[in-house]
Amino acid sequence: MPQRTVRFTIRPDGRVEEQVEGIAGEACQQLTEKLEAALGTVEQRQPTAEAFLQPEEQSQTLPTHLH
Repeated sequence: MPQRTVRFTIRPDGRVEEQVEGIAGEACQQLTEKLEAALGTVEQRQPTAEAFLQPEEQSQTLPTHLH
């Protein structure tokens, strides 16, 4: 599983910048939704390239007959 990182920068004027790495698609926004609501109003969002990727689905095929 890839590393997931959430970085926060608190500016001198009180603004908080958040950067999420290692999460593809809309899962990023779902992950940070409650935290952002607790911090206050979101003034701006800038999606990264990862935001446009489709999350990877892992699957495994099992044989129909086990020996």
